[in-house]
Amino acid sequence: MIRAMTEADFKAFWPTFSAVIKAQETYAYRADMTQEQAYEVWCTLPAKTYVFEEEGEVLATYYLKANAMGPGDHVCNCGYIVSEKARGKGLARKLCEHSQQVARNLGFTGMQFNAVVSTNRVAVQLWQKLGYDIIGTVPNAYRHGRLGKVDCLIMYKDISQD
Repeated sequence: MIRAMTEADFKAFWPTFSAVIKAQETYAYRADMTQEQAYEVWCTLPAKTYVFEEEGEVLATYYLKANAMGPGDHVCNCGYIVSEKARGKGLARKLCEHSQQVARNLGFTGMQFNAVVSTNRVAVQLWQKLGYDIIGTVPNAYRHGRLGKVDCLIMYKDISQD
């Protein structure tokens, strides 16, 4: 079930969120970010934040927000995290499809991912299958926890036609 995220949900998901940012492999958040700082960034600042819950357990989450202000506020940005135990079960696809519908309902016509770490091949391939194009590459833009500097990809999809 996909539903709005609560503060209690975030607290329950914090161990997964913390592990992801500490790995420094996919998200450009500080590894020492506190739970309170992470809640602010993931739940308070975005327009919407959702979870995928199964049998009372939060297995995945995403946020949705405008990518820019003013004349650029018709393009949104999302971030997704799936718990390690739930990976490979199609949750990222379900969340992305859900986020596109929510974005359209909110009046967004495009969705942009600003910094997809190029070595996150599973995500890159999924986003491409879902119709996102790589519109740019930022060389050495991410300091990967194991690989050193790697590229980030900017990906975009016009969601007004879906």
